[in-house]
Amino acid sequence: MSDLKVFRLGADGQDEELRGTQVTLEVQLQRRVEAGMERMLGIRFLASEYSTGPWHRGRVDSLGLDENGVPVVVEFKKGNDSGVVSQALSYLIWLKSCRPEFEALVRQKLGEKAADSVDWRMPRALCIAAGYSHHDRVAVGDLGRHWPIELVRYRIFDGGLLCLQLVEPVSAAVSTAVARRANTSATPPAAARVAELPIAGEAPACLRALYGELDAVLTGAGGVEIVPLRHYIAYRRLRNVASVIFRPSASHRAILLYLRLDPDTVELSESFTRDMRGIGHLGTGDLEVRISSTADLKRAVPLIRRAVQAA
Repeated sequence: MSDLKVFRLGADGQDEELRGTQVTLEVQLQRRVEAGMERMLGIRFLASEYSTGPWHRGRVDSLGLDENGVPVVVEFKKGNDSGVVSQALSYLIWLKSCRPEFEALVRQKLGEKAADSVDWRMPRALCIAAGYSHHDRVAVGDLGRHWPIELVRYRIFDGGLLCLQLVEPVSAAVSTAVARRANTSATPPAAARVAELPIAGEAPACLRALYGELDAVLTGAGGVEIVPLRHYIAYRRLRNVASVIFRPSASHRAILLYLRLDPDTVELSESFTRDMRGIGHLGTGDLEVRISSTADLKRAVPLIRRAVQAA
């Protein structure tokens, strides 16, 4: 993990480094992130200090449902705490054991539709702390095959600036799990990820090959996590960068790419890009890009790079 450095241009035209600090009280960090959790992390806030009952004997700092419908537990530490990973793992185990209780909470806070669409295949834990040890990162890398735990480092800077830095994306762990099911030992090819989707049996070879090229562009900048979901493939950092959906019918054969970009900043082109604000669709992102050929993908590359760089 590289150290984060933040600079401010001074009145003399020279950059001065801002010194990052920690919060005085852990609850200050918790309440601030909870208030902006959807904007910061793509997680819809559900509850704070949620009791895990007499058996597990704990309180989850924050419970949420992410933009992909996946349950999330969030744990905060104001400093470096070697116990945060084991605590997050314990709460993930609890979460998997109380599906009806969690879905009832989602129904109460977010409504019936959200409760019915909860995706239980890979619940997540997110740790937000001032720093992590080498052993924390090693443990998360191994546990992530079955228990996705993400480490986020925070710093507070002058002027009330809050910085959240993803330390270890779990894409390697998710990819390893997919690879094991595909009987390979390396990071799986794009075709293996397609096989995780219900639509895979209908996707023609030409779309699989095109997706391989698209996958390379989306992950080329590094630090992008690949999450195969029930109806689409999500690419994310702290929040989704893009969503990929297959349209395999002969008359409309294409890959639909939804990017987290403001359509007002893009020159829209009929049959290639579309403003999806106010239009319901699977996945996340306000800009739809229709890719049916290598030429389309080449046109889409600048938009993809903008979305990834902005994440």
